[in-house]
Amino acid sequence: MEQRLQEFVDSTGQSIRVDAERGVLRGVKLLGLASKNGRTYREAALASAIPLYEGAKVNVNHPKGSPIAPRDYQDRLGVVREVKHRPGEGLFGDLHFNPKHALAEQLAWDAQHAPEQVGLSHNVLARTKREGDTTVVEAITRVESVDLVADPATTRGLFEHTAANAQLLESLTVERLSSERADLVEAIERPLVEQLALLKRRVRIAELLAEHNLPLPGARHAERVTTPAFLDTLISAASEEVLETLVADRAALARSATGGYRPIVAREQQWLAGEPRRPAETAEQFAASLRR
Repeated sequence: MEQRLQEFVDSTGQSIRVDAERGVLRGVKLLGLASKNGRTYREAALASAIPLYEGAKVNVNHPKGSPIAPRDYQDRLGVVREVKHRPGEGLFGDLHFNPKHALAEQLAWDAQHAPEQVGLSHNVLARTKREGDTTVVEAITRVESVDLVADPATTRGLFEHTAANAQLLESLTVERLSSERADLVEAIERPLVEQLALLKRRVRIAELLAEHNLPLPGARHAERVTTPAFLDTLISAASEEVLETLVADRAALARSATGGYRPIVAREQQWLAGEPRRPAETAEQFAASLRR
């Protein structure tokens, strides 16, 4: 299953080499084997994702709204280069940033004195599977963005909410949805119930027409007796009793107008599937056809 994931990682405990003049933070942690959102990553998934992170753009904060929304020019801080996979640890790389950016001085100070504040958050597409209570990332298929976020330990709470939503969807059942959001279940079921009722009504109409030797829609000369307007009336009949009466009356009318008629067998039954019918005839044309 492919999912969109947002992961946090900071560089706590890492030795970041800061070159403020050139605008480079070397050895920044990009992704670990176990995320703060409770997911685990295959070593092979990280190793194969190196080309996706190489050259990834780094922005300040997440985009507003969609994770893949266009970014403002002033949000662009730099790029990730020299991405490496360290077995047992994760992905690391060099963050090349614009030393003239408004946040450059703050970033360099945090990296040197408080690396736990140098937090990166990723928007990625990944192929995942469930193993017990754990979501395992088997492959990263696309890196949308790498964003620098303030105070990742606090900000993580926002993205834990995103992770919780994903877990909720994974554990969602019909029974739970019916219990907690009956209105949504009703909204989903209503059109299906209406379609099923229409199909049953069409089948019942076909049965009644056959019982009274009236031609099914689509049969040769069917429009002379079972006109589109008459069929619409049958479909909208208020009850089974009314439906039976309408068909019986039409059969009696056909017999009286023709002095008896030979049953016509339908050669096609597209009408049962709800396919378009030919335009309705006028009352005069219908009466004339019955006298033929």
